[in-house]
Amino acid sequence: MFKAKHFEKIRTLAVILISLLLTFVIIAFVSDNPLYTIAVFLFEPISSVSHIGNVVEMAIPLMFTGLSVVLLFRTNMFNLGAEGIFYFAGIVASTIAIHVTMSAWFHPILAILAGAITGALLSAIPGILKAKWNVNELVTSLMFNSILFGIGLYFLNYKLRDPQAFANSSYKMQPSALLHNLIPGTRIHTGLILVIISIIVVHYFVYRTKWGYELRMTGSNRSFAEYSGINTTKVIIIVHLIAGFLAGMGGSVEVLGMYTRFQWTALPGYGLDGALVALLAKNNPLSVIGAALFLAYIRIGANQMSILSDVPSEMISIIQAVIILLISAEQFLKFWKTRMLLKEAGIRE
Repeated sequence: MFKAKHFEKIRTLAVILISLLLTFVIIAFVSDNPLYTIAVFLFEPISSVSHIGNVVEMAIPLMFTGLSVVLLFRTNMFNLGAEGIFYFAGIVASTIAIHVTMSAWFHPILAILAGAITGALLSAIPGILKAKWNVNELVTSLMFNSILFGIGLYFLNYKLRDPQAFANSSYKMQPSALLHNLIPGTRIHTGLILVIISIIVVHYFVYRTKWGYELRMTGSNRSFAEYSGINTTKVIIIVHLIAGFLAGMGGSVEVLGMYTRFQWTALPGYGLDGALVALLAKNNPLSVIGAALFLAYIRIGANQMSILSDVPSEMISIIQAVIILLISAEQFLKFWKTRMLLKEAGIRE
């Protein structure tokens, strides 16, 4: 028997099933061979080791930004600044990977730490503005995304760009700075280990420490938390520092693990995708793993569908839009939750 405490898990599963069902219905109308197209979408991502590798590769940056956003959402901060931080941290890590010479052990560590610390310091700015003067964090974070992208693009064009390259990309990064491959036949790199460790540490921090309790209390009711003696100003600033550190680490890991040159001439989108991962994970750090893998899975499926069938990959936008709409709709299935609560309380309707 389902209990009320399981409601959010059931609700999230229902949202995913409804969005997939709607996608299948649309495919049935637009495809000449809908059954084949749906089969490609569902099963092609696990049809080979390389395709499975593609899913995991795409999930790694989604886990980093999703984990970053989970912390912010847990504190009731609707901050979307992970997007700009992810990009700018990649610039910082690439600069060290290109211009600093070190051993293969310390080079990537230094580059990732530099990107992560840069991310923490940048994230602290909207955090301080929110904590001290209650400045809307959504506005400041979105503004910072544009600012960091503009500054990063300037460094790419005028400081890092290789004039011999055929595209707008940086000089090649030194091999000693690149992350090692974990599984032959894929591009899964050691960033997977880093993000799993980060998720475990953040989960412990949120649910097993005094600071995590203060974070959750601040997110539930800041006024009550202050009345209880919690320094919410400090909590908000610390959460922004940690979230920025994670987003910066994600950008650094993605660049060093997947590229030999920095070549992002637009924001990669992983920061905004992190918000979708956090929504699917219901702000639970451990659930970020499954949410990121699911999002990566359907995207790889959509890419394969566009290659092997007559349906474009943009179909994935429908799934994401439905998920966001239903997850954010507080009244969706609320009647069922009410019935479960009444039944557990022994009250007949």
